[in-house]
Amino acid sequence: MENKTKGYSENPQDIINESFDIIDNLVDLGNIPETSRPIVRRVIHATGDTDYADNLIISPMAVEAAVNAISAGKSIITDVNMVKAGINAKVIDRFGGKIICRIADEVVAQKARESNKTRAITSMQESLSDISGGIVVIGNAPTAVFSIIDIIRREGVVPALVIAVPVGFVKAAESKEALMTFLDNKKDIQIPYIVNIGRKGGSAVAVAIVNALINITKEKNV
Repeated sequence: MENKTKGYSENPQDIINESFDIIDNLVDLGNIPETSRPIVRRVIHATGDTDYADNLIISPMAVEAAVNAISAGKSIITDVNMVKAGINAKVIDRFGGKIICRIADEVVAQKARESNKTRAITSMQESLSDISGGIVVIGNAPTAVFSIIDIIRREGVVPALVIAVPVGFVKAAESKEALMTFLDNKKDIQIPYIVNIGRKGGSAVAVAIVNALINITKEKNV
């Protein structure tokens, strides 16, 4: 017997499609470059927050850099395991890449204690070879963002893309502003970035951005 009281769909794709239709009606995406719209939609879908249509900054060449890096099997380096866990590992593995997070490694914990620095900083410093040519994804730790700036400046390491959307009240907004200022003013080589303005952010935002980029890469490699 048909349940006439059920007022919702149980089909996952129908729910996603309806969500995107609602987002498109709530947000004017006309001012957002077409290549960036799937990323903005995914972030809004993941957070329920339409403010990301205005405060998500996707620099020129960011999408292209991500597609090239993922297609080439480059590493994705995350600041926390929560971000790593949400990324579509099957597709990354198909392209020959790895998703790396060292924040829980014992050697990182030991070195962090000895240096009196955060594990987020230390884990980035322990990942130089993977960061070179890879995609850095920071969803929680502002100190990891400052560490990436130092790594690029002092070590000459050049990531393909930096995604920095840490959340919080202590230096989260400042770290993102510092990254944009540093990369915008870097004259010798261009490093694309995706950041958001302000205190908002977090693992869900970081994961949504990366998975949107993975979907774009899949479509281009069909």
